[in-house]
Amino acid sequence: MFDLPALEDAARLVHGVFPPTPQYAWPLLAARSGAEVWVKHENHTPTGAFKVRGGLVYLDRLKRERPATPGIVSATRGNHGQSLAFAGARAGVPVTVVVPRGNSTEKNAAMRAQGARLVEHGADFDAAREEAMRLAAEGGLEFAPSFAPDLVRGVATYALELFRGAPPLDALYVPVGLGSGICGCIMARDLLGLRTEIIGVQSTGAPAYALSLAAGHVVTTPTAVTHADGMATRVPDPAAFEMIRRGASRIVTVTDDEVAAAIRAYWQDTHNLAEGAGAAPLAALLQERERMRGRRVATILCGGNIDLDLFRDWVLA
Repeated sequence: MFDLPALEDAARLVHGVFPPTPQYAWPLLAARSGAEVWVKHENHTPTGAFKVRGGLVYLDRLKRERPATPGIVSATRGNHGQSLAFAGARAGVPVTVVVPRGNSTEKNAAMRAQGARLVEHGADFDAAREEAMRLAAEGGLEFAPSFAPDLVRGVATYALELFRGAPPLDALYVPVGLGSGICGCIMARDLLGLRTEIIGVQSTGAPAYALSLAAGHVVTTPTAVTHADGMATRVPDPAAFEMIRRGASRIVTVTDDEVAAAIRAYWQDTHNLAEGAGAAPLAALLQERERMRGRRVATILCGGNIDLDLFRDWVLA
């Protein structure tokens, strides 16, 4: 998909906007899990999530190669839309974002604050994606997918920072929504010639990639029911699935209760607030604590954008 110089170019572009996010080894998480735990803090980006890296790289190419594009439209549950809105505002490109009805009110507000036009449509992400594609065709706009080479190259910059900033890692847990994050980690690991085991994490209520990996081919699900909205997808991207199939060791599924416990653990042990997808890697590590005991492990805290009402009802209940 890209080589190491291209990844380093993307990192320079991203770092021209904000500095590398930190990766810390947290002693209380080590005591809790039995492993040495490094956390990559993607909750510390300007949008509170890792996706902004992909948005910056995607809009950079768009402005250079297709400067006459009148605007872009995409679908999201929040963080992808924020990334495009943030990058689109910097590039002077109008952004329309389609979200499912009942989407996070605070993520919706953040996208509007970044300058995006927000459209609510459908019951879930995949229905919103179909509407976004229709709006693009109808209005002569560019449809910006949630998985594309420039998006993967952009988000892979966090993995480049992690692999170069932490000691050699035995394993890395990564949440899986549509797949850009885990594919970026796979690419960065392979380009650096490392042997780190990469483990995907999905919700038991939205296990499309886990089912696909088990079956050896793309499997869709009729629903994606989880409070961890960043992982609530029903239809795997075929290109992402192939990268995951070749480069990930397995996919662990976690319950919403396990994710809520991991959000509480992050707050207690690091005083960082994680959204559902951001806490899922820690939930998977805690589920596999006996398997990982004594090893050096990283978890991606991919975002901290959780609604206050959801936090109260789900995490503090």
